[in-house]
Amino acid sequence: MRRLVALVVVFTMVPMSAAWATDLDELLERGQSATYSAEQVISCSTPDGVRDAVVNIDQAGGELRVTSSFADDVEVSSGAGAWSLSRHGGLVEEMVIDAGNSNSELLYTVEDLGTVQFLGREAMAFRLLRGDELRAELILDDETGALVMVTTFEADGEVYCERRFISLDTEPPALAEKFSTAQGTSPSPVEESGLALEVAGFERLDHYEDEEGVRFTYYSDGFFSFAVFETPTEVSIPDPTEVVFDSGSYERSFTAGQVMFVWETRDGGMALVGDLPPDLHETVLADMPHPQDPGLFRRFWRALFG
Repeated sequence: MRRLVALVVVFTMVPMSAAWATDLDELLERGQSATYSAEQVISCSTPDGVRDAVVNIDQAGGELRVTSSFADDVEVSSGAGAWSLSRHGGLVEEMVIDAGNSNSELLYTVEDLGTVQFLGREAMAFRLLRGDELRAELILDDETGALVMVTTFEADGEVYCERRFISLDTEPPALAEKFSTAQGTSPSPVEESGLALEVAGFERLDHYEDEEGVRFTYYSDGFFSFAVFETPTEVSIPDPTEVVFDSGSYERSFTAGQVMFVWETRDGGMALVGDLPPDLHETVLADMPHPQDPGLFRRFWRALFG
């Protein structure tokens, strides 16, 4: 039985800028190269209750480091199109996301809401729409371009998550070298994938496999994103909630800003991890391989040989 809990912290904290729609990418370009330190509060209203967390963010020279308070000694860093995850001072995983070849239709439009004050500083507010649906409201610090507040919405207009800076320091933080000196595993790009190129408006951007045979596929619709893991063995999560959709039965777990679904197929375990609002869950899962009972013989084989 395989646990992916340590790895999945990455997908909430480090969105890859190349996956964002063109107008939004231009809007946030200055913030992606900004230098600052900040403390951020994340609060999400989920079907399983409220999920909260506080994270510390340091960004300088194109490198971003996020330290999470809801997982002891877990640290995520990204820079130059890559991310790494460290636990207790040692590198766990490192990967490059190549999203530069995205040809997806631009699904989102940006509306300018004008100038506002945030943390006693000049800032700019924007609204993000997908068609007629309000999906997010953004506030960017005027001096640095840093994204100091993001509110995401479900399709019915209800607030799903709020990410809000509670402090912002524009002095350069001290960041250790992460991508050139870290020691750990580096999954390899894979040319072919059995997963769809497009899932409910989300485009498949990249695909990897590690030394243990775990496959990882990254999807984005230009704003929201998720990753799909395919593993040789069953995936487990702590304190799951059972959820039944038309496509089958899943186990689900929410953390602040992130949802994880796990299920079994005849070939192994699967997990979906992302920042998707609840109204998108069933639609996305319907286009993935559906849950299947692997049968007694396969369960026995996995128990013996993993």
